Amino acid sequence: MNDQRKIALYAAAVFLSSALLMVLELLAARLIAPHVGVSLYTWSAVIGVVLAGLSAGNALGGIWADRRAGAAAAGTVLLAAGITALLIPWLLREVAGSLHALQLSILSSSLLLVLCLFFVPALLIGVVTPLLTTLALAHTERPGHVVGMMHALGASGSIIGTFAAAWWLIPWMGSRDLVLLSGAILLLLGGSLFLPLRGWRRQVPALLVVLCAGALGAVVWLSPALASPCERESSYFCIRTVDEGRHASVGQMRSLVLDHLLHGTNAEDDGSYLHAPYTQLMRELACRHHHDKDELRMFFVGGGAYTQPRAFSFAQRPVSITVAELDPLVTQTAIERLFLDPQTMRILHGDARAVLQRLPAHERFEIVVGDAFHDIAVPYHLVTREFAQLVQSRLSDDGVYVLNLVDVYPRGRLMQAMLATLRSVFAHVDVWLHQVPDAPSRVTYVISASNAALPQGANRRTLRSVTAPARSWVRITDNLQEAPDVPVLTDDRAPVEQLISSLFTGRLGR
Repeated sequence: MNDQRKIALYAAAVFLSSALLMVLELLAARLIAPHVGVSLYTWSAVIGVVLAGLSAGNALGGIWADRRAGAAAAGTVLLAAGITALLIPWLLREVAGSLHALQLSILSSSLLLVLCLFFVPALLIGVVTPLLTTLALAHTERPGHVVGMMHALGASGSIIGTFAAAWWLIPWMGSRDLVLLSGAILLLLGGSLFLPLRGWRRQVPALLVVLCAGALGAVVWLSPALASPCERESSYFCIRTVDEGRHASVGQMRSLVLDHLLHGTNAEDDGSYLHAPYTQLMRELACRHHHDKDELRMFFVGGGAYTQPRAFSFAQRPVSITVAELDPLVTQTAIERLFLDPQTMRILHGDARAVLQRLPAHERFEIVVGDAFHDIAVPYHLVTREFAQLVQSRLSDDGVYVLNLVDVYPRGRLMQAMLATLRSVFAHVDVWLHQVPDAPSRVTYVISASNAALPQGANRRTLRSVTAPARSWVRITDNLQEAPDVPVLTDDRAPVEQLISSLFTGRLGR
């Protein structure tokens, strides 16, 4: 093989290996999501570990290159990287199970999962670029041109790998199959570096490694125990539904799980049934604000399992329902598996804030319901003062904004920040709980905000349900003391994950 062909082969290996590293990085976040969710903490673990592996690999590759390592060394490294990638589904099952038994925090579990699964593949791929760049320099009289080209190819490969994985490959193939395909490509790429070498003693062992590793990948792919927990994967979520059994009064029940968070439970025979106490409370508050209205117009920030929109669609009085759901595949799953009739509501796919802004200027709602979550955190742009002002501008004069958020009790810093933020926009803001815990714990707060006070009798400390099942809730607004160190959340500053950091760094978040 002449010099130009060798340089082209090395350049292609740098380009593809860089692309595959970014594919694996995106897959890292998706593969661990069913176990620890998705947040700034999990993403920081993924990015930090992959960069650490890449940096260590670059350093080792440079040292190895100075010791006159050849194409066989680069090929061997890529073969090893392919094998470690093929082992990721098995390692995920073993390591995730062990970490679950240890009851570690989300942050610790995320870091250890990514470290065990992706540090070695990132290190091995990191070895390749300095090694092959040095080899290419021996076949050219333009070293600056070759170095610049290798850097450009590495960067462009990373860019293409990122977009291809996020926009096309993950939704199309799923995470497990894509990680196995990445391992197979790394094997073939490593094997190709042995082809220009002379002598069967170098080529045959590499071919045997490729064949044996390919057989390993086939075993992993065919193993039911290593199947993906996701029924479907979109560009946003790992989606699965859980059968909760058949109940005599409400029929078959199914729940929706996005990544690792339960988003709602629906009953087949009774669409008005709300299994979670906080969802029933949100309905109670919304209806009591407008008990005297002949019809209602509602806007839902987030669809998810469509539990609440579906319940309101069965109301005795006419209700016009608009739902903004980010992920069309979530809606399709709700229709096919969660008993949703899409004809009973208007469903608009897109970010809820953008959807609300695009609606005609004259369109108003009596009720806006905030029920959007990215893992256990509300997306930051849906908790800011600017968003609250947008909601207020879309409400009727006596309209009410009802939302829920997950935080700790009693010192929920995100809840306190949300309270301060809504009070900067609305005249009446209240906080509710189903039960007041005796000890610090993770809870789901419900907050109501309006420029019209609750109707007479609905502003008592204890609120009892008028819908089934029989429940009661406690208004804890008067018991709260505003924390001086929490900010009013704005588009410029909305540190949602930091405000609920105890859920990620402690055991309360498990």
